[in-house]
Amino acid sequence: MIDMIAASGALSRLSGGGETEITSAATMPQMPATTGLSDSNSFAEVMQSLGKDVVTNLKVAEGQSFAAVRGEAATRDVVDSIMKAEQSLQTAIAIRDKLVTAYLEVARMQI
Repeated sequence: MIDMIAASGALSRLSGGGETEITSAATMPQMPATTGLSDSNSFAEVMQSLGKDVVTNLKVAEGQSFAAVRGEAATRDVVDSIMKAEQSLQTAIAIRDKLVTAYLEVARMQI
């Protein structure tokens, strides 16, 4: 079901150095702690990889839900995967809102 939503064409593409999805820039799952940031990763690449992680979490939760309906998954595993997907989605929405707010502030600046 998640694949059908992503493939529906509702997601716009940005053209630039590389093709990135708008939703990739608006999503962010839990990030592992790092000792230092690599200079080779651009902002768009980081946002794209985080967006892929959110979609993966949603797909896992969807798969667990279907497995539970078939009686193949434990309730605890289903709840854990759904909670993780929900947290990732809420984080993505919060980041999207912050990005839109920042864009609107920059657009209102006088030149």
